[in-house]
Amino acid sequence: MTIVENLDKVRGQIPSYVRLIAVTKKKSVTVIKEAYNYGIRDFAESRIQEALLKQEQLQDYPDICWHFIGHVQTNKAKKVLENFHWIHSVDSLKLAEYLDKLASKTSIFPHVCLQVKLLPDPNKYGWEVIELWQDLSNLESLKHLKIEGLMTILPLGLSKAECLDTFEKAKELAAKITEKSSLQLKELSMGMSNDYLLAVEKGATMIRLGTIIFGERE
Repeated sequence: MTIVENLDKVRGQIPSYVRLIAVTKKKSVTVIKEAYNYGIRDFAESRIQEALLKQEQLQDYPDICWHFIGHVQTNKAKKVLENFHWIHSVDSLKLAEYLDKLASKTSIFPHVCLQVKLLPDPNKYGWEVIELWQDLSNLESLKHLKIEGLMTILPLGLSKAECLDTFEKAKELAAKITEKSSLQLKELSMGMSNDYLLAVEKGATMIRLGTIIFGERE
């Protein structure tokens, strides 16, 4: 199937309010343009150097909204801040405070999601739930980050029931934090190529899709 056919299929499966973010890691600018011509405006990268090269080649496409979904290293944080509209992978208080400090020296107010780890997973970054509650008052005090939602990535090998349960927990956590703090967590960035329909069923507002649109990474 072509990229257009893949996008048609996904679009037909999800509500119009769900933001389809095309993950273009290791994909060419030609492929990005094809998705853009279809109507996609949200693109995600996880490696800053690769992203900057693509952004340079896509300067004639100013309405692209760039999302950073990889782990943000401290020495790359400034570049991420300056070149992405959304940062989904704010995964610790230390990083949030550092980004806030960097943003205070600019006119940038980045949209961010807090990355949470709802199940044990040594391969993923993110707050465990108890840690997030402990850090909440500090997060509320940050003046330059627009903290708008939660992001989660499920561990591999879960059953359908376990996936649904974990996505439901993310939705409940966002609702509780919104109720008990000054943060308004309206966005749920969850769901990838193998589980996005389950995520949408449980309230995802953003899904991050690569393989199902573009095929396997080379």
